[in-house]
Amino acid sequence: MDHIEYVYTFGMTDDEVDERLRSESAGVLSLADDGVAYGVPVSYSYDGDSLLFRLSDDDDSKKLDFAEATAEASFALFGVDGPDASWSVVAAGPLRRLSGDEREAYDAAEINERFGPLRVFDEDVDDIDLTLYEMEMTSLVGRYTDE
Repeated sequence: MDHIEYVYTFGMTDDEVDERLRSESAGVLSLADDGVAYGVPVSYSYDGDSLLFRLSDDDDSKKLDFAEATAEASFALFGVDGPDASWSVVAAGPLRRLSGDEREAYDAAEINERFGPLRVFDEDVDDIDLTLYEMEMTSLVGRYTDE
């Protein structure tokens, strides 16, 4: 690799990973169904132990179908702080749909506090249903580069 530019990557500490997860609000959730991949930007909430995702559905969305079919999902956060400085956090694990009493604990005020505004694109807001999924993390890795 004499002519290829590169930068060394380092592992984040558990505290650094925790801080990144607490300070960001959106990332890319990657799902799969029978060999077909589907990556979607989503809002999330992190409480120190688990990742909670807010997925919207207007009956035309593929997200919920893919979420139900996915055996193990992955979730990525990343940022670029300069030409040679970047970071990423990747979590993986099965998704579990919150239902019943668990879901009822998240009223509109709690959802707004944990997730912020819902991004709506060409949909009637009254036709959107919100579904919450928890990732039961089986792996969590953070990396960074430094100038």
